[in-house]
Amino acid sequence: MELDERKTKILEAIIRNYLETGEPVGSRTISKYGELNVSSATIRNEMSDLEELGYIVQPHTSSGRIPTDKGYRFYVDRLMVEKEREVTELKELMIEKAEKTEKVLKKVAKLLASNTNYAAMISSPQYHRNKLKFIQLSHVDEKQIVAVVVVEGNIVKNKMIDVEEPISNETMLKLNMLLNTNLNGLALEEINLAMIARLKEQAGIHSDIISSVLDAVAEAIHGDEDLEIYTSGATNIFKYPELSDHERASELISTLEEKHQLATLVTPSNGIQVYIGNETPVQNMKDCSVVTATYELGKGMQGTIGIIGPKRMDYEKVVDALQTITEQLDHVFDKT
Repeated sequence: MELDERKTKILEAIIRNYLETGEPVGSRTISKYGELNVSSATIRNEMSDLEELGYIVQPHTSSGRIPTDKGYRFYVDRLMVEKEREVTELKELMIEKAEKTEKVLKKVAKLLASNTNYAAMISSPQYHRNKLKFIQLSHVDEKQIVAVVVVEGNIVKNKMIDVEEPISNETMLKLNMLLNTNLNGLALEEINLAMIARLKEQAGIHSDIISSVLDAVAEAIHGDEDLEIYTSGATNIFKYPELSDHERASELISTLEEKHQLATLVTPSNGIQVYIGNETPVQNMKDCSVVTATYELGKGMQGTIGIIGPKRMDYEKVVDALQTITEQLDHVFDKT
């Protein structure tokens, strides 16, 4: 028999409450769940049906109910289907979003290079002070589980975790609830040593899993490996005699093609930053001036736009161009 929506909600409420307290759950406790909006008598009738169907059991006369293996199985299957669907939707959304972002940023870099006659760069937006949205632990096989970590901005990271012994569905469920109850909504800076120690203590023999999951959280929040930098107008440097000799021009063009060097310019800041000659953090740009600005999209998602040219660049024109594009970039994304 397939459970209707009310029975499903009552069963889930019983399981969630039992997992939190370890005590049999009565109808009065369940009636406090606002989403049910039914009387204690109705809940008692539904609980009797769930017991008859084998989803819950009354361990002692006059006590509340606890889940059976069948009840846990129903809950875990529903939970996993729901989380897997959410993760799949997030990944599809991120693929679509990444393609759109790349298209817009390349267009912006090309526009800046064309309008200024200098080289231009723009970094992909990164979230700063990300907060954790949820963690999902799932079985892969008897020796491995996968931790799916989702942080603000719908950034999704998967981490494979080796386990010495198979983990039961009930244990997996308890670990999921332990992690999500304590960590959801927190930034990495808010996860302190005392909290980690408490989580490990509560996880008992599975404390190593907690360590691996926290590593995955850190990777998801600080994952700069996804940083992309798009450039345009590198050949514009040949227009300026002081930069156009073969060796110097080659070094500059190579630098514009290497993300790890340009990444030193990607530092969120307020207003316009101007680096003249030796002030620039990029060694091969010591004969240039670099002007950068931070753009922001929505909630804390930031990137860097930069113009690279000779020290005698038209600073007023460059600053005006960067101010205009940082103000309009949100609108550009909406219209593309």
